[in-house]
Amino acid sequence: MKGEILKKEIIKLQKQMKIHHIDWYIIPTTDYHGSEYVHPHFRFREFLSGFTGSAGTLLVNLDAAYLWTDGRYFLQAEAELFGSEITLMKTGEPDVPGLSQFLKNHISENQTLGFDGRLISIELGQKLEKICSELNANLVWNIGLADEVWKERPKLIPSPIYRLPPEVTGHSFQEKLTKLQQKMISCKTDVIILTALEEIAWLFNMRGSDIEHTPVFYSFVAITRTDYTLFAPKDMLPEDFPKNRVCRYSDINVYLSNIDSDMRVWLCKSQGSYWMLKHLCKTSKLNFNQTPIALMKAIKNNVEIKATKNAHLKDGIAVTTFIHWVKNNIGKVPMSELSASDFLKNCRKKQAGYKEPSFTTISGYNSNGAIIHYTPTVSSNATLESKGFLLVDSGGQYSDGTTDITRTIALGPLTPKMKEYYTAVLKAHIALASAEFSEGTTGADLDAVTRKPLTDLGLNYNHGTGHGVGHMLSVHEGPQNISPRGNSQQMLPGMITSNEPGVYIPGEFGIRLENEILCVKKNNGKLGFETLTLCSFDLDAIITDQLTHAEKEWLNSYHENIVSKLSPYLDKKVASWLKATIRKI
Repeated sequence: MKGEILKKEIIKLQKQMKIHHIDWYIIPTTDYHGSEYVHPHFRFREFLSGFTGSAGTLLVNLDAAYLWTDGRYFLQAEAELFGSEITLMKTGEPDVPGLSQFLKNHISENQTLGFDGRLISIELGQKLEKICSELNANLVWNIGLADEVWKERPKLIPSPIYRLPPEVTGHSFQEKLTKLQQKMISCKTDVIILTALEEIAWLFNMRGSDIEHTPVFYSFVAITRTDYTLFAPKDMLPEDFPKNRVCRYSDINVYLSNIDSDMRVWLCKSQGSYWMLKHLCKTSKLNFNQTPIALMKAIKNNVEIKATKNAHLKDGIAVTTFIHWVKNNIGKVPMSELSASDFLKNCRKKQAGYKEPSFTTISGYNSNGAIIHYTPTVSSNATLESKGFLLVDSGGQYSDGTTDITRTIALGPLTPKMKEYYTAVLKAHIALASAEFSEGTTGADLDAVTRKPLTDLGLNYNHGTGHGVGHMLSVHEGPQNISPRGNSQQMLPGMITSNEPGVYIPGEFGIRLENEILCVKKNNGKLGFETLTLCSFDLDAIITDQLTHAEKEWLNSYHENIVSKLSPYLDKKVASWLKATIRKI
């Protein structure tokens, strides 16, 4: 039945494609700002395909449909696409062409490729433009078919925008603006166009709730060396915001079209849309690099770090209380993936300044835990039993910071294989947490160090080791990341990154252990990490003999720190349980 419903929606799109003389149509997973999480208004790919993951691109022609997604979602996509007649394209797998190569292989001369240019990055748009030119095919970039197919499309309703206090931000808007404008002058830039919502929110020290999990507001910003214009709903801004600096959200196209051809414009090619580029066609002096704000935002100041540590203290209280409840009630009270997730959310709600989850909680029991980005639903909701693993990946948005943590909890007896693999993942986690490295080291270098305890056993995981974490912003941010593919961005003091190696055995279980880590300068002059997350690892799942002396020392020190910091704030029963379970190994 599900497949029939999905096929019906694809057929509706194909009918519209025929009307508009389009042979191929691309539907990405984003909004007009390149956002990871988007308002329901933009979830057209999900509507058409039924695939609910946060990353994926749908390609439809007049006879078939294809969906590209990455390793985090392979198992999920296979399940959600089953019966839909949509072909799953597993990104990065051998013999699976990427979107660009697939189009090169399949588009015929004089055929037409179409997409909504507001949803396609400059980077991808230029690739598609080149492909069509080489194949003598047509490109239509200004055709949005969502409204014609999706009759009950959710409306985009703006939310109130509010300011953050200085004790959370550390630097004022004016200080940040001045620094940005100085950078513009040094780079000989006349105007910079900001499209990434997190960058805009960070610059203005303002937040909203237009997108679930990420406290941002839909807007664009144009900044010159002496002025700025914010494109956002005036009635949603703080009352004292200078209204003469505000234009309608939709007026950004007028602004772009009126930029003089001799102006030097900075517009990030991975964030700015192809549609925006087309409105800048008169301008030849373009800087497509990432904006200066990307790095400014990633390097947290002392006030942001202090606020983030306070958020982690509260989050540690919540997650520790949750684990205590699970461990002490499993087999005694009815418990499921969803009820466990709900209990954790309620634990966070009791903490001061809690606003919302930083992403949809992953709560996977045994085989469901092997689905990297699994989210329990009413139909998939597994009952928890007094055996095996429960993997819970969750986080919170607090008034003073953003958290992201994963713990794999032993619910009862474990197999030797489970314990061996948990211990290996912990060894990988400690390898990154305790790493010391020279300036200039990139995330790719650190990724190899982290995976070694797993690859030595013939194990690996199909996702990155770490992503940047925003400050009361997106739980996933750049420019740094720790991944085999990595990038050229070196790790710098002040960057907050996740540390989350894992092992996933389809049909059996999944293990992931995640903390947030702060890059710091060590006394010996090298760089290293300070772990911010405050929550114990499950000693019931560890084979201690497989840990080195140094690994034991790290784990003991980490646990002692947790007991010291959390105990004064925990319920007495929870505090006693924590002290009893955290034994020196």
